[in-house]
Amino acid sequence: MKKILLASVAALFPVASMAADGAVVAFLMPDQASTRYEQHDYPGFKAEMEKLCPTCTVIYQNANGDAADQQQQFNSVMAQGATVIVLDPVDSTAAASLVAQAQAQGVKVIAYDRPIPDKAPDFYVSFDNKGIGFAIAQSLVEHMKAKGVPEGSGVLQINGSPTDAAAGLIRDGIHEALAASGYKTLAEFDTPDWAPPKAQEWASGQVTRFGAEIMGVVAANDGTGGGAIAAFKAAGVDPVPPITGNDATQAALQLIIAGDQYNTISKPSEIVAAAAAQAAVLFLDGKTPEATSELYGAPSQLFVPAVVTAENIKAEIFDKGIEKAADICTADYAEACKALGIE
Repeated sequence: MKKILLASVAALFPVASMAADGAVVAFLMPDQASTRYEQHDYPGFKAEMEKLCPTCTVIYQNANGDAADQQQQFNSVMAQGATVIVLDPVDSTAAASLVAQAQAQGVKVIAYDRPIPDKAPDFYVSFDNKGIGFAIAQSLVEHMKAKGVPEGSGVLQINGSPTDAAAGLIRDGIHEALAASGYKTLAEFDTPDWAPPKAQEWASGQVTRFGAEIMGVVAANDGTGGGAIAAFKAAGVDPVPPITGNDATQAALQLIIAGDQYNTISKPSEIVAAAAAQAAVLFLDGKTPEATSELYGAPSQLFVPAVVTAENIKAEIFDKGIEKAADICTADYAEACKALGIE
């Protein structure tokens, strides 16, 4: 499966010059459990659309984890004349009917972040989710081995939502890395709606069940990782075993700086959001976006993100301007930031 580096977005999506005046484009996101959609994805998509098609109308909706609400939002934007819909599905299986409904009426669907396996959309834009799962797990495995954790030791695996096909890809990547690691998976959990409290509740039960046998936790995103950290801390475990994440949320970056979370994935959502906008405008022009791979039958663009740990957080996050030290290095984290050279 071919993937592309973040820097190559513009080359893959040349600016369309004749986008239809007044076209309606919808941007439908799945939930508010993660702050990324409000803080990064939608602003990035809107900014790129304003640049490429200033006369286009962009409709933004967030289903807040409710597939029925997303169905209503989809119907609403269709009724409002959307000719391209960028869809990040709450339920990847249920979304197949939405794709069929749109395509039957000549409306282009760009699957975003989460794939739709049962009905190929017109295009798919995302980070490489299976690669993300493999990367965070492999990073943890290498860290554990460097720390002398013996083979046969146990880890927990906390996956994302069972209705999210992207979560399934992340899970598969984690499985691949752990299978070759020499470590054993003590228990595994699919987190409904990616909800951190549900991850915390499950992790609490595993701390009671396995105790000191838990030498690491592979969590599929920062929210579930944060829930696991909270569970260990509530149980009085000190130090907390190394725990992974994904999304590079501000809270997770602070946890990494403080030494409570081992890693995360830096995947600036604005980059993929901009690529989705560029693909949308090409569709409006009657053109076809260039694909470099295919996933579940859909022509796709998959971007390669970076793993972030305390060792490279300054270079990957702050030196690149993804976050500002002033926003992350608040009073509780000032000394730890200073120790990492973040000022």
